[in-house]
Amino acid sequence: MTDNNAIEPDPQYLHAKAWAEEYELVDRQFSSLGLIAMQELQLVHGETVLDVGCGTGQTLLQLAERVGGNGHVLGVDIAGRLLEVAARRTAHLGHVTLIKSDAQILDLPSHSVDAVFSRFGVMSFNDPVAAFSNFRRILKPDGRLAFCCWQALHENELDHFPLEAAGFPKAADERPFSLSDPQYVQTVLATAGFDAVEVRPHKELVTSGDVEAMTRVLLKVGPLGKIVRENPAIQSTVEPKLRKALESLGDQVSTRLAAAIWIVTARPN
Repeated sequence: MTDNNAIEPDPQYLHAKAWAEEYELVDRQFSSLGLIAMQELQLVHGETVLDVGCGTGQTLLQLAERVGGNGHVLGVDIAGRLLEVAARRTAHLGHVTLIKSDAQILDLPSHSVDAVFSRFGVMSFNDPVAAFSNFRRILKPDGRLAFCCWQALHENELDHFPLEAAGFPKAADERPFSLSDPQYVQTVLATAGFDAVEVRPHKELVTSGDVEAMTRVLLKVGPLGKIVRENPAIQSTVEPKLRKALESLGDQVSTRLAAAIWIVTARPN
């Protein structure tokens, strides 16, 4: 019997739940990618940095180490489930502050931070120009911005390989690739009040571990993960196909797929 009054689970809740459950695997996969953008900021002790879409907190720990105990790290995320994990991981750090908010309308004082950073946390804004204009307002006049975002789906083996293995021709959600056009990124940032904008390509092999670990994380996050989360009945069919495809890559201990990203840097004009 079908319950016509049943409430469908909120996709954002499902995404946050999956991410929180597998944050260690996700961190292993994404850490090196975020660090490349983070290094562009050249942070020093005593600075204040805003982490947009801080998620479960790995980047907060990395930023906190760079600015030292006399600095300040502000982590903002819209997902309370992820911030709960981040709060546990950063509880020992008095110079980390967590804020539950839509970063697009984040209400921080003007000219109050030295740097704005994000690891894949800036692709889902309803109005990207408004969001980056807000970051421009929050930044000090001599501040800097650095983030990483995804290149196009077809450039990202990490995303298209699982989809193809499971028999899906395309992603169900294009938002993760909303900043995949570098010219569009340039235009958004210039309109938002930034200059010295650089969009640099980077590609590397990433992993969450062995075949089992990669199967687990790819079934929960990323384009295939979204489809499975929202259609759980298909998991029993999709999982063996994905595992077989990953096994065919040959490395059972550290199963790697290529991730293609943009490293974006800019300064307020």
